[in-house]
Amino acid sequence: MGAPSVPRHGLARVLSKRGLCSRTEAARWIEQGRVSVEGRIVRDPDTPVALSQQHIAVDGRPLVAVERCYVMLNKPRGLVATVSDERGRDTIYRCLDGAGLPWVAPVGRLDKASEGLLLLSNDPQWAAGITDPQYGPGKTYHVQVDTIPDASLLARLVNGIEVEGEWLRATSATLLRTGGKNSWLELVLHEGRNRQIRRLLAEFDIGVLRLVRVAIGALSLGTLPKGQWRVLTADEVETFRR
Repeated sequence: MGAPSVPRHGLARVLSKRGLCSRTEAARWIEQGRVSVEGRIVRDPDTPVALSQQHIAVDGRPLVAVERCYVMLNKPRGLVATVSDERGRDTIYRCLDGAGLPWVAPVGRLDKASEGLLLLSNDPQWAAGITDPQYGPGKTYHVQVDTIPDASLLARLVNGIEVEGEWLRATSATLLRTGGKNSWLELVLHEGRNRQIRRLLAEFDIGVLRLVRVAIGALSLGTLPKGQWRVLTADEVETFRR
């Protein structure tokens, strides 16, 4: 029998998986001729490489493991949760300017109009566990809506509805408080579909006034001020890993 084959991945993916930068940024570096494999400049981001056996360098410096970083941010409304925006809109990285952190990527979704708890990390395996729709932790949202739903409507949010070929539902839906014609709901989701809460509520003619993610699993936003961030404790990181 021959020797077992060594796993090979696209070069841009390898740089991203090592926590060095985003895959898009890695592809840009490669196309600019900044990355070499075994001393030879490579300009194709999809070039297959075996990380454990090949010498990779960026700007002539050998690729080394980057220290893993785990951050929570209280995302303000109006910022895009992406590494870069093709439309030139402000992104969440404005909140991290001058922080001296290694490169980190958003873990999961939180759209421009939404606010609250957002995790960022350069550990893709850890991030994948959090965003896994079957085994990942629940995400808790407080949502101000333009109506006061009764028990029947809350039950229908949990039962769900098909929207453009997707079945959208909340794991739980609770009325928190009311005021005038508006109210606050607590919704828990396990899946991270695009704009899931807004699309679900729209199907029941419910308008969203504010949407705040307040917890991911047991990790609560707490008193972290809007626009501020902090590094997760070792225990918090391990809780998600388990």
